[in-house]
Amino acid sequence: MRRRYAILALDRFQDDAKTAHGVLRYGNDEVVAVIDPSCAGRRVRDVLPYLESDTPIVESLSQALQYAPTALLIGTAPKGGGLPTEWRGTILEAIAAHLEIVSGLHEMLDEDREFHTAARAAGTRIWDVRKPPGVPLFSGEAYNAAPPIILTIGNDCAVGKMTVSLELVRAANQAGNKARFVPTGQTGVLIAGWGISIDRVIADFAAGAAEQLVLYAAHEGAELIVVEGQGAINHPAYAAVTVALMTGCAPDALVLVADPRRRRIETYPTPTLSYGASIALHERFLAAVKPAPVVGIALNTHGLNENEALAEVERARSEIGLPCDDLVRFGADRFYAAIKDRLVKTAPTAAART
Repeated sequence: MRRRYAILALDRFQDDAKTAHGVLRYGNDEVVAVIDPSCAGRRVRDVLPYLESDTPIVESLSQALQYAPTALLIGTAPKGGGLPTEWRGTILEAIAAHLEIVSGLHEMLDEDREFHTAARAAGTRIWDVRKPPGVPLFSGEAYNAAPPIILTIGNDCAVGKMTVSLELVRAANQAGNKARFVPTGQTGVLIAGWGISIDRVIADFAAGAAEQLVLYAAHEGAELIVVEGQGAINHPAYAAVTVALMTGCAPDALVLVADPRRRRIETYPTPTLSYGASIALHERFLAAVKPAPVVGIALNTHGLNENEALAEVERARSEIGLPCDDLVRFGADRFYAAIKDRLVKTAPTAAART
């Protein structure tokens, strides 16, 4: 089902609309308008040039309707995943205009009585992207998946794990390797059109959900599977989803995604790990389950000038001795070429026989 999105990002598009940014840059569905009165009258590329989009930014839903959208996408997924109260009116207007409502929030909009009743009366629907399907417990079947599996890991949340995963898939496909992106978060699901938001799955079943995604990608004939990482292994709030992915998708290799400017985890006092400490921690943990080496570091140098970015890349490369690059700023082809020979299957750890 192809959609024509109007994206709702009231006064947040420029700074706090990761879902909107991801769909604009990588999505297959057309975005016909962004609703944000603080940037109205401009194009997306005028506000965020790196998105390379001429989509108009408008002040209101009524202006967005001039571009004939079929769906309203909630363009942000804030910490905690709640709906901003001031957005309710616009969503009700969109329902009255028979638009599908697409939301990646933790708050299930279709369970909101007012929204649910209005949608049924208008003959439209609400798609809560984060609502998970039923999934089994982890079985270990992922260990038998034929393609090598890469998992992106991070030194914090929101450092670009999804973006790096998508750029790696693009580079691998351009190099002639049939790669498949495995989405594990709401924006990834919106981009790929399938997947599971692992952070919404009951903890006991989260690893099983990751396993099912990998098995699906393998069944579809992928020669390389790239799994979108979530959270950080030392994140006080989100480490659980990181660990579920590390065990559940049974990776054969890891790519560390890091913002070199981060000194602590989000708003917590917890310090981010150095490159060496992060690599050692991830590899030591997986050694007890299924070994997977870190094969390279993908830096997020957004906000640095080009000389500063190049210096950070060289510093990381010299410090760790692994391929390092900014895959968005400088392209992913060189990085993929440097790691592809290390993408080999590894066996799960087995108990010693006596």
